[in-house]
Amino acid sequence: MKSLLSFAALAALALPLSSQTAATKPQTDWPTYNGDYSGRRFSKLTKINTATVGKLQLAWSYRITTTTGGGQRISATPLMVDGVIYFTVPSHAWAVDARTGLKLWQFDWTSKGGETIGNRGAAIKGDTLYFETEDCNLVAIDIHTGKEKWHASIGNPDQFYFGSVAPVIVNNHVMVGISGDDFDIPGYVEAHDPETGALQWRWYAYPEAGTPEAKSWPNDDARTHGGGMTWVAGTYDPDLNLYYFGTGNAQPVINGTARPGDNLFTSTICALNPDTGKLVWYFQPNPHDTHDWDAVQTPVLIDGTVDGKPRKLLAQASRNGWYFLLDRTNGKAITSVPYAKQNWATGVNEKGQPILNPAITAKQNGTLTAPNQAGASNWYPPSFSPLTGLFYVPAYDAYSMYYIYDNNKKPEGWAGNDRSGWTSASLRAMDYRTGKVRWNHKWPSEGARSGILTTAGNLLFTGDPSSNLIAFNSTTGAILWHSGLNAPVSNGPTTFELDGLQYITAAAGDTLYAWVLR
Repeated sequence: MKSLLSFAALAALALPLSSQTAATKPQTDWPTYNGDYSGRRFSKLTKINTATVGKLQLAWSYRITTTTGGGQRISATPLMVDGVIYFTVPSHAWAVDARTGLKLWQFDWTSKGGETIGNRGAAIKGDTLYFETEDCNLVAIDIHTGKEKWHASIGNPDQFYFGSVAPVIVNNHVMVGISGDDFDIPGYVEAHDPETGALQWRWYAYPEAGTPEAKSWPNDDARTHGGGMTWVAGTYDPDLNLYYFGTGNAQPVINGTARPGDNLFTSTICALNPDTGKLVWYFQPNPHDTHDWDAVQTPVLIDGTVDGKPRKLLAQASRNGWYFLLDRTNGKAITSVPYAKQNWATGVNEKGQPILNPAITAKQNGTLTAPNQAGASNWYPPSFSPLTGLFYVPAYDAYSMYYIYDNNKKPEGWAGNDRSGWTSASLRAMDYRTGKVRWNHKWPSEGARSGILTTAGNLLFTGDPSSNLIAFNSTTGAILWHSGLNAPVSNGPTTFELDGLQYITAAAGDTLYAWVLR
């Protein structure tokens, strides 16, 4: 395989970052949800590498306590800026000393409702931290004191909307997604003023009336109540000034008989102009979803080569079991191949979209389908290493039975569901151009999923189902180090350098851990 690239060569592979955001902090920090705008979760730090990883030591651990309601699982990716780590769970945010793990401040939000299944993290611009609350508020906090500056509504929890998404700072916009699919309500992305919280624009995940895309719905009622939640933080290309994100499944869930058509823009990868909120292009991995397979998995930006020519690319390992490589300037598909077991598509059309086999849809007496509802992948962040040219994803091969239990002519909400059958969990490394598996590590049980970090030290960090953080050789897939935790890793691991020392962090349940190479 390839030899290690120089630091300078790796720097050339990185995307430029906005000069106005915390994402411009040196690569020794971890200043935004994915580390930078690309979504690669690849660090250029090299002190921890294949030769030294065995010497990693636990530096500290911090177990959260909460004084108000909210879930206590840390699924947030912690940010590290100027020696301070910031992370969230529903209703709460913390700042802890990155060297010692000592708490600097804790912010507690008194929630008035909402869903507490998780909070993916925060964003920082200047001296302000932003995070969503489960009762649909965007809260701005002073990073020095932990005191609230302002908060602004981002949705109506009475309609079962809730906040869980890590905001992203793009230019002078706080980009915000929304969660919730129990009612037949539309998803959206919106931008807020970072100083005042004022709404700048909102883009709904359905086409405007009179457009060609509106014909993908049978009527206006279905179109404007069709779902498409924006569960996961997006990525951004400053050169193209495009913000990329995925949308959730169509509604009613599972039973699609009352909404014939592709149901745009649900289960779709979208590119928006962040200054105007206008849609520039879209690609729908999962037309007419009837399996709860959203397409919100991180759209990873890769500057690579295809047929010997440099290309601006976007890669997604989608929940429906298919890997897509797109031209991110226009959304045209380059590669569309399965990366996990799937039996629902008969092939791909001229646009590179999988073609649904109508026989593999939910029925009252059940239909055996792969993947299952949890998907071949889910919200847990993947990683791409420019060092190896491999795209890494927590992959699940799984079959389950899909049932319809609301067979009315106009079903509502969850009109069906699946019951699990067989599942096999793996860590999968794929060639980013072709989607071909280069190595695969099968876990001994299905267990929990976790995110992935890769580094220029030729390492990959992720959690296993047995409550370990594991370091792999990212080229070969060989296990080099592990550390036992109190629970399975519940977020995406990160790394940073401080005082000349490189750290690794990961969360497990209610505890955040840091390891260091001294």
